[in-house]
Amino acid sequence: MALPSLIQTDSQVIENQAKQHMAQKETMTSRQRVLKALNHQIPDRIPIDLGGFQTGIHKDAYIALLNYLDIDDQVTIMDPVQQLAQPCEQLLQRFGVDIRYVFAHGPESFEGAIEQNTRAGRLWHDLKDEFGVVWSMPDDRQLYMDISHHPLAEATIDDLADYPFPKGNDPTRFTGIRDEALRLRRQTPYAISTGIGGVVYEICWYMRGLEKWFIDMIENPPFCEALLDRTLAFWMDYYDAFLAEIGDLVDVVMIGDDIGGQSGLLFGPNFYRRVVKPRQKKLVQHIKSLTSAKIWYHTCGSVMDLIDELLDNGIDILNPVQISAAGMEPRELKNRYGERLVFWGGGIDTQHVLPFASPDEIRRHVRANIEIFKPGGGYVFNNVHNIQAGVPPENIVALFDAAREFGFY
Repeated sequence: MALPSLIQTDSQVIENQAKQHMAQKETMTSRQRVLKALNHQIPDRIPIDLGGFQTGIHKDAYIALLNYLDIDDQVTIMDPVQQLAQPCEQLLQRFGVDIRYVFAHGPESFEGAIEQNTRAGRLWHDLKDEFGVVWSMPDDRQLYMDISHHPLAEATIDDLADYPFPKGNDPTRFTGIRDEALRLRRQTPYAISTGIGGVVYEICWYMRGLEKWFIDMIENPPFCEALLDRTLAFWMDYYDAFLAEIGDLVDVVMIGDDIGGQSGLLFGPNFYRRVVKPRQKKLVQHIKSLTSAKIWYHTCGSVMDLIDELLDNGIDILNPVQISAAGMEPRELKNRYGERLVFWGGGIDTQHVLPFASPDEIRRHVRANIEIFKPGGGYVFNNVHNIQAGVPPENIVALFDAAREFGFY
């Protein structure tokens, strides 16, 4: 009779160490842990997230990770534009992820199918979204989609009145989501978050084109304001209907608009304060009137100069905390805003460290960031934005195992 092997693989050793550590230390459910952190109280350990449509994982990195951990999953693309995979429950449990998501979907009238078209001898995957923006990805380089058509590129302000904007409160967007939220609340221990929404600003330049939109900021501000009012109206209607279904069940509502780049703001702070901020604030306050959930706001880049404005809008949480951007040094962020703002992210530099460092270097990097962000609560661990294709799976494992190892209070 063959004897069982006494040799364990590296992944098995890591798995067993993680299980032993969890069994010895955890004293809260995931939801208790998340709510403590969101209220700037000290939980048993920092909560961990793997993201939904933001700070998630690219399908290629996900497939490599599944193979590395010997997990069997039918890969589902949850976001075709970013090519993000929906992590399976086995992986979420393996990494100690404390949040689960409830997503709305397109209305029944919206097909949303990806078409394959040939242009200049090359096969492309094309997706037209509800706002008429076309996103395209080459078949021979399936990493993500870029915008290939801006439907309002030549529009005038008068054209906006007749443009067929989608209906935010179409009830078919929300079929089944209350049942799913109730299942999560009654049958699981996890905190519940919505998917990302409330994209008031970015959709405008998607429709107009970035260069044309930036010219409008200077030469045609009334056009910007008129288009922002249309996107705001869509999201106000959307959250009326969405939160009527699950506002009493969710712990976090995710909204977002990128307003920062690698080295600074994407546009002047005066334009933000005069034009963008009033619309964002109106939406945040409207959401707060519909639910007691915390408001999570996503913006990439260097945004230190507008954090006070975002807090004035009413947000509770900042994501992804891009620590590699100018002025986004973790200790300065924590010192200035740690008592008023929850940081959801900032766990590792996904531009320079996660793809290229060794697992030991990643472990040290994660430990240093956690030791800055975790004191006093107010922190949820997450990678800084999406884990991209090509990131070694052993680095991803090191990332989340370090979060669990060093995240206990």
